[in-house]
Amino acid sequence: MITFLITLLAVIVILGLIYWVSQQIPLPEPFARIVQVVIVVIGVLIVVWMLLGLVGYAPPMALR
Repeated sequence: MITFLITLLAVIVILGLIYWVSQQIPLPEPFARIVQVVIVVIGVLIVVWMLLGLVGYAPPMALR
């Protein structure tokens, strides 16, 4: 459980920094909003995948 919390905290910090950097870069309005939405969607998917892994229903993640 401690490993899960540490991993979750690391993911949140990394995604928060990426979100902050995306706000600091001056992009035109539709592109900036799209980038921010994509970051949030990726973050939510990672957190849901981690929670499913905690209860035993997540498929293994194969990074090649």
